[in-house]
Amino acid sequence: MTLQASKGAKTRERILEIAEASVLAKGFGATSIDEVISEAGITKSGFFYHFKDKNQLAREMVKRYVETNDRLFDEIFARGRELSDDPLQAFLISLKLLAEVMVDLPSGHPGCLIASICYQERLYDREVRELTARSVESWNARFRAIIEEIAAVHPPREKVEFGDIADMLSCVVDGGIIMSKTLNDPHRLERQVLAFRTFVKLLFGG
Repeated sequence: MTLQASKGAKTRERILEIAEASVLAKGFGATSIDEVISEAGITKSGFFYHFKDKNQLAREMVKRYVETNDRLFDEIFARGRELSDDPLQAFLISLKLLAEVMVDLPSGHPGCLIASICYQERLYDREVRELTARSVESWNARFRAIIEEIAAVHPPREKVEFGDIADMLSCVVDGGIIMSKTLNDPHRLERQVLAFRTFVKLLFGG
């Protein structure tokens, strides 16, 4: 990568960081391109070199957010697998690691971009909404595969729909983010993840 290309990539990443922070803080509608340009210290033509319009910026924000979360899940669940061959124990370890990551984030979790888009979906184009839906479906499918693997070794103590248990983790994290921010207590999110961990342990534990 040339020096100019490297500089361009850094500028693009900086724009995405600023835009995401603004969207999480006050929503997509209240986030202006001029505001992003000003904070990034670039010209308007510099912005449009990277993004043709605000919806392309939104699409790239979602892709960046999803890639970041996918890497986080890959690392956490791979670590759980390394530490235990039993699928239940591996998942419980991974949930403990996830809780630790959540509490260690600066000033608590900054928010969920996916939730923000859902709340203001009419402001986004169809491609952004579809990308958001596919991302959530992908995460739920990931969690369901883990739950099904656990159930094959440790049958649940109550009759449950595995898809609902998988969806629950996403609901716990997003709900925990809202609770943490509303009550200004970042540890709420950590405790919610740990409460879900206890539920899984009781449901599948012998």
